[in-house]
Amino acid sequence: MIWGRAVSLINGAATRSGESIRSIRFTTRVLAVNEAPHHADTVVDLQGAWILPGLINAHDHLELNHYGRRKFREAYGNVSQWIDDMRPRLADDESLRAGQRHSLTERLFVGALKNLLAGVTTVAHHNPYYSELRRTMPIRVVRRYGWAHSFGLEDQPAGARGEPGGVVAQRWRRTSADVPFFVHLAEGVDDAAAGELERLDRLGCLAPNTVLVHGVAIDPAGLRRVAESGAGLVWCPGSNIFLFGRPAAVRPLLETLPDVPPPIALGTDSRLTGSRDLLDELRTALSTKCATAPELLAMVTRNAARLLRLRYAGSLMVGGPADITIVPAAGSDAASALLAATRRDIALVVVGGRPLVGAQRFDPVFLARRVTARRLAVDGGSKLADSGLVRRIEGASIPEPGVSA
Repeated sequence: MIWGRAVSLINGAATRSGESIRSIRFTTRVLAVNEAPHHADTVVDLQGAWILPGLINAHDHLELNHYGRRKFREAYGNVSQWIDDMRPRLADDESLRAGQRHSLTERLFVGALKNLLAGVTTVAHHNPYYSELRRTMPIRVVRRYGWAHSFGLEDQPAGARGEPGGVVAQRWRRTSADVPFFVHLAEGVDDAAAGELERLDRLGCLAPNTVLVHGVAIDPAGLRRVAESGAGLVWCPGSNIFLFGRPAAVRPLLETLPDVPPPIALGTDSRLTGSRDLLDELRTALSTKCATAPELLAMVTRNAARLLRLRYAGSLMVGGPADITIVPAAGSDAASALLAATRRDIALVVVGGRPLVGAQRFDPVFLARRVTARRLAVDGGSKLADSGLVRRIEGASIPEPGVSA
């Protein structure tokens, strides 16, 4: 437990409608929103910066982020072709073999660090919930979920330790209806990918807790079918464009049920095929013209929380965990400011009331929350970070590009 003083962040930016959070009080939990500081609080002036809930990355493979992007053709028709290209190289490519020799703990940590530096406080990991995820992970990793890899890897190795991808229908039936069930679906542009939604539906697995990942080959009618079933989609445009030359065309999913929040979240996938981080993914998503900046902000906050069945994530509610991301003043609204930010720009990231990374002017927050801070360089910018996190970065066997203590 972290003891320390309450913090009041004041003078945050507000939109003309006045709906944005202008100030927030917190310890480990949010104590108040848009209220005056209390006498004993440590007060920090945000100077117009935007107060956001901690961002949510709805799809990652945390242990695969240290390899870098890999493909062996200009474009693929189906992800199975990419997997077939990768298989022999896992044995023959020395750089891939070297990456596999790192411990799973080290690989997972680098994946978590990638997310933290981009303002992410919660990530959905698509693979088993490894015991290593309980150790020294700086951010929250979704724990209650069911998963299968895909139809293509049902009986083949998919996890970091060779765990099978799992028979989709069996895994779905074993998943409680009140938790999300993740499955890669329609990841490609060929007829085989296009037929997977119908196959899933025939099996009775297209349901309100089903979360489809990618969906590139799903046509507008299929996307409406997804929405009407109550299921959702995680959109990964960076990975999809890299492998297939185009992303899922999600506009119909955003417009099908106008009175219901769109069942869509944004995910990075791993760096094997995806963007460097969620901030880069947001800009890639905006460039597709399939979604507006405000829609994208919702995809990494409240809509993602709803899709992943995370009661307290995605918003800053009084009594909820103090998971907070501060974005510098820019643009006329929070969404525009977030879309303009890089990880060097992120002003402060707080997880459960503990400041983990922030600009140097937030030193009073670290002091108030009794977190010892050390310097950390991120993409040429000087930041403060939790000293334990800095030690962990210094001792990591896998360096994160652009980051040094």
